[in-house]
Order: sequence, then structure tokens, then C-alpha cells
Amino acid sequence: MTLHNAEEQARNIGFPLLIKAASGGGGRGMRVVERFDELIGQVQAAKQEAELWFGDDTVYMERYLQNPRHVEVQVLGDGNGNAIHLYDRDCSLQRRHQKVLEEAPAPDIPDDVREPILKACVKACELVKYRGAGTFEFLFENNEFFFIEMNTRVQVEHPVTEMITGIDVVVEQLKIAAGYGLSYRQSEIEIQGHAIECRINAEDAATFVPCPGTISQLFTPSGSGIRFDSHLYPGYEIPTYYDSLIGKLICHGQTRQQAIAKTVHALDELIIEGIKTNIPLHRDVILADENFTREAQNIHYLERELLTANKVKKRLVG
Repeated sequence: MTLHNAEEQARNIGFPLLIKAASGGGGRGMRVVERFDELIGQVQAAKQEAELWFGDDTVYMERYLQNPRHVEVQVLGDGNGNAIHLYDRDCSLQRRHQKVLEEAPAPDIPDDVREPILKACVKACELVKYRGAGTFEFLFENNEFFFIEMNTRVQVEHPVTEMITGIDVVVEQLKIAAGYGLSYRQSEIEIQGHAIECRINAEDAATFVPCPGTISQLFTPSGSGIRFDSHLYPGYEIPTYYDSLIGKLICHGQTRQQAIAKTVHALDELIIEGIKTNIPLHRDVILADENFTREAQNIHYLERELLTANKVKKRLVG
């Protein structure tokens, strides 16, 4: 899309609309446009940011949904036209388009809505003879799925899928790459319980300012259904050059409520000293919120409802 045809495309799509970088993700090169008179300036800003981060200023526009959830479908394909899905996960708790907490399976989706989209993802992989692990990403609103993109790689949140299926996604990707094909038939894959993943970041829980430094003490929780993926160790120095993600806490329970309770307990046991982390945000804000613990929330909920200065400070200090 160029500045010359942006206005025409915007008229066809309607407002509000979303401008997105074609070569990137993570919220970079993304702009919401509410009115026609904002369009050109926002397109220019998105193109500049896309060029800066991805070396490609190509952007495109799509419909902007008001209160959707972010739902993903994990797939595996052998490259010969055979594919399976490992069900779905919800990644709606986000800040600045960056995921903060994920869970699987995606809550509150009727089976008659879920099954067609799972089958559609498998069918797409079969048609293109997809090879390896991949993720179809959707926005989900009013029981409708809207395709965002496909990530042709293993994602940060893949452990919640592993926890509910018992399938190691990384191992399966390596087997496929080595020519062994798929290890499972679709009929062999079943959902077992519920899993939650908290992204542990080196940042202030209230201000979100990155917090590099040296890990002085580390204690990680353990036990049945508890997993902590990280490269940390006492004495490790967190640099300033990379993403602030330093670990992932994944907890599995027989139900969503059990998974939430287990996650809160594990967060109490997780000790990372020497730096500030967002552990209090997960434990004292997100998992203490009655709305979230009752049902899944949309992609704006964390920023609009929870991450206001008063609410965060009140919960973290009080």
C-alpha cells in the first residue's frame, strides 16, 4: 500500500481501521486510525516505524475490531500434505500489542464455532503442504474468527499447548525436519485440563520501565504441573539490548480455576532478586482480578481496565 492508494483502500474498509507492517509483528509499525483526516499522517508514521524495525516500509490496512480476543491455533505439518492441529490458546492479555499472559485451551468458545476453524487451519496446511510447526492467529469477536496471520515458527506461548496435549512441539518440529513425519494422528490428540503461562519480564511492575541488572538470587517453583522455562542463574547479567522477557512460568490444572490457583501459588514461590520483575503484576493484579478469573477478556482489557496508574499502584502497594 502506498500513500497514493491509501485513501481509496480506507474508504473501502471503513473506519476505524488498522495499519500494520507487512514484514513485522510485536506491535511495531501498527496504528489505529479512527477518522479520515488522520489517515495519511498515521500511514506515514507506520511506514517509518516499519522501515526502522524491519527494513521494509510496506504496510497494509485491515478492519479494526472493537473488542476482540486473540486466539491462536497450533498446527504441525509434514510437508507432504498431512497436518494436524493441537487445539487453540488465548493470548488476549496484552500490553502495547505484546502478550503478557496466555492460556490453553481458549476459554468460552462454543464447540460448534471452534471445530470448523480447527479443521480450516488443518486444511490450509494440507493444501500448501506446510512443513514444521506453525500458528494461525485470529481475532475472535461475537463468535466469529478473523484471520490475522500465520507464524511459521515455534512461539513463546507454545508450552501451554504442550501442557494440555502432552506433545512436545519442539521435538515434533525436529522430527519433521529430520524426515520422520508426523508422530500422531488427529484422533490421538485430546485436551487434558487447562494451562496458563505468565511471561516474566525484567521490568518494573507498575511503570513497565525495563530493569537490566545482575541476578543475585534465584529460586524457581517445582512440582506436578509446574514448569519454569528460563536461561537465568545467580550471577547472570541481564543486558540492555534485548527484549525484557527473562522466563516463562507455566502451570497446569484439571480446570481453569485450578490452573489459576496453582499459578498464584507458584508466583509466590518464584524468587528473582537483584532486579525488578513483573511477578507482582501477574500475581496481584491479573490473577487477582475477578473479571479475568471468571471468564476470558478482550485484547484491550489489560491496558484499559487494569493498567491504569491508580489500579496498578493500589493493588501493588495496597
